[in-house]
Amino acid sequence: MWTLPNLLTLVRILLIPLFVIVFYLDLKWAPYAAAGIFGTAALTDWFDGYLARRWGQISLLGAFLDPVADKLMVAVSLVVLLQADPRVLIALPVMVIIGREIMVSALREWMAEVGERATVAVSLLGKIKTTAQMVSIVILILRDSVFGPWIYPLGVLLLYVAAILTLWSMVLYLLAAWPRLTGEGVDLG
Repeated sequence: MWTLPNLLTLVRILLIPLFVIVFYLDLKWAPYAAAGIFGTAALTDWFDGYLARRWGQISLLGAFLDPVADKLMVAVSLVVLLQADPRVLIALPVMVIIGREIMVSALREWMAEVGERATVAVSLLGKIKTTAQMVSIVILILRDSVFGPWIYPLGVLLLYVAAILTLWSMVLYLLAAWPRLTGEGVDLG
């Protein structure tokens, strides 16, 4: 149970309150530290899954905690970023990304209950979406950094790319699950 992949997932969860505290510090270095914390969490997301598969340490605990840790870290970071810049420009992709995560999580749970979990498994598109999302969040955290005024619009652009990919992957999940959702070809009686 306490394998390195599972410990990395737990570290990701424990980094969430630290990220929030550092994000709100009124210190010059705080955005860099917050971006570093978020980036570390994003890297543990990649490493825990890679190591679990490579070392044959896939576990039920890890399968449960990993997506929970991912969604918590992303949702919390998006909420604090929206609070820091409460414009519609930021609110729309945040709403899409968080809403999609809730919907797809519910869909996966329901599909697992009816024995169709593989129908809504994580896809390559989901991995690309996650990468765009993580990079955009790191850039948005660095809002007024030494990288210059162009960095924030780049982060917003990547957040919209992530939101579009989020919607696209949601549609693919729904299409894959649609026959089961509508009862087509399923004996309900």
